[in-house]
Amino acid sequence: MKLGINGLGRIGKLSVWHHAGRKHFSEIVANIGREVGQGLEDLAASIERDSSYGRLANYLHGYKGGRVIENLDNDAGTMTVNGVPLTVLRESRNPKDIQWQENGVKLVVDTTGAFTDPTAEAEASRGSLRGHLQAGAEKVLLSAPFKIKAKGLTMPGDAITTVMGINTEDYSPTKHSLISAASCTTTCLSYMIKPLMDHFGADNFLSASMVTVHAATGSQQVLDRLPGTGASDLRKNRSILNNIILTTTGAARALKLVIPEMANIGFIAESVRIPTSTGSLIILVINLQDEADNPIKRDMINSIYRDYSENSNYLDYTEEQNVSSDIIGFPSAAAIIEGTENHTRTANIHVNLDKLNLCSDDQPSFIDVPVTQAVVYGWYDNELGSYTNMLADRTVSIAEQMV
Repeated sequence: MKLGINGLGRIGKLSVWHHAGRKHFSEIVANIGREVGQGLEDLAASIERDSSYGRLANYLHGYKGGRVIENLDNDAGTMTVNGVPLTVLRESRNPKDIQWQENGVKLVVDTTGAFTDPTAEAEASRGSLRGHLQAGAEKVLLSAPFKIKAKGLTMPGDAITTVMGINTEDYSPTKHSLISAASCTTTCLSYMIKPLMDHFGADNFLSASMVTVHAATGSQQVLDRLPGTGASDLRKNRSILNNIILTTTGAARALKLVIPEMANIGFIAESVRIPTSTGSLIILVINLQDEADNPIKRDMINSIYRDYSENSNYLDYTEEQNVSSDIIGFPSAAAIIEGTENHTRTANIHVNLDKLNLCSDDQPSFIDVPVTQAVVYGWYDNELGSYTNMLADRTVSIAEQMV
């Protein structure tokens, strides 16, 4: 089977890296819809080198290195990457006009971030995910969360959000044509929530909150610039090289699609961007209803993650003392739990029943409820190590069900 990749930005380029090494697909067809530099040589140089991860040859072969992009044909738009044929389409940016059918591509991974609305029609003037289907693809995997723009519309029946290893069984090969792989943050967060929920049960979750300390992304500015017309968030136009920038995240909304039980739990998600190129951290705070005679301790929290990691391909538990650069490129770990920093605090919460209209003459006005607050730290490489590698596993799993 051939693999189609729309876009060669951060996730698209690193997906080429992964699949060139994995060699599950017989050929990669990448669409960029325009010329790059002076020709295919410049595109090859861009694919071959990366400021965050070094050279492709070293990624694939370690210290041996060596040339891995060869057989360039600028007119045909072809080359081989580690022996895997790569065809580059440079004519169309609208998905409905991309030559997927002509190139025998049935599975497309859209990494552009430009087409995220699963309700948009294939003929939408600025393009849509469904355009890939019109152009000949049978399945489209989105490397971002779905975003429905029109008010009142709901998720179409042929669209689903999945995180590899969390809810992949919800995907139906005969029903779903559009699949979102959520985001790097939602992926990490789901692996931080799921072990605790499986152990304690959703009914014992009182509330939760998270902050992602997130590396810079391509949408941020290198230097300050004027905001666009009508812009409401002036911070997006400030230099990421010089600032810690408060922003937003849709992780809480997307998490409900992956772990439905979270819909009934009060949850707040925040994001802070920092001046690093990759490597991010989630600080998760969960309030759990506890037992007075057997409170939840740090060792219990750590043992839950340690045990879960032993049976999971995508959760890693460590008691080492890490910094963000230590997890860059860490293979296929949705989350790396930093056990040395996790901690808990148990206290009785004094609840005023009068405010709940539950107090009667023969009952006390107050009750004490034991509550444990657990703080969990989870690292993730938001580009190659965590997200792109897991996206590739999801891509292969979908492909195997198409055969």
